[in-house]
Amino acid sequence: MADFTFYTVAMSRGQIARWALHEAGADYDQVVFDWATRPDDFVNINPMNKVPTLVHHHGDHDHVVTEAAAICHYLAETHPDAGLLPDAHESAAYFRWLFFAAGPLEQAVIAKAMDWEVPPERAGMAGFGSLDLALSAMEGWLCDNDYVCGERFTMADVYVGSQFIWGLRFGSIPDTPAFKAYVERCTARPAYSEANAIDAKLIEEAS
Repeated sequence: MADFTFYTVAMSRGQIARWALHEAGADYDQVVFDWATRPDDFVNINPMNKVPTLVHHHGDHDHVVTEAAAICHYLAETHPDAGLLPDAHESAAYFRWLFFAAGPLEQAVIAKAMDWEVPPERAGMAGFGSLDLALSAMEGWLCDNDYVCGERFTMADVYVGSQFIWGLRFGSIPDTPAFKAYVERCTARPAYSEANAIDAKLIEEAS
C-alpha cells in the first residue's frame, strides 16, 4: 500500500492536491470517480462528500485530510526534505497568503461568478470586501515578489498559484502583468507539468 490514498474527480480542485503530491514527491495511490459514481462509503471518509480528500496511512492508523489548502500544507509538513515549508522569516507571508487565497480570494471569485451582490455597507461582514479589493491586495504583493514567500517557491504557491492558473484560464481573474508572470513561473515547474498531464488525460477520458 502506498503512503497516501488520493480521492479525486477529473475536473475538480483535486488538481491542486495532485500538484502538491508531486511537489512533495509523495507515494500515493489514486481513486478516481465522477460525481454520479462516488463510492457508497466515501461519505464515511469525507462527510462533505467532496474532493480532494487525502488519506495518510500512518503506521497502524489513518489520517484523513480534506480542503485543498490543508492538504497542501500537510504534504509539505510530512515531506520536509522537499523544501516546501517556510523558514522562520517566511512563515508570516506563507500563512497570510495561503489563508487569504483559501478564504477571501476564493470567496470573492465565487461570489462574482454567482452574481452575488454584497451591499457596500456590508462589505466588511462578507469577509472578502469585493473581488477588486482582494485582487488588488494580491497584485500589490506579486508586483514586488516572485512568490508567496518572496523569491522562493513554497507549498503555499501550489494553492495560491492554482487560484491564478484557473482564474486566468477561465477569465474570472484579469490577465494583469503581475498575475500572468506569476502563473508562468508556477506552471514552469516540472511537478506542475507532471501532475497536469495526469489530470489532462483523466479529463479527456471523462469527456
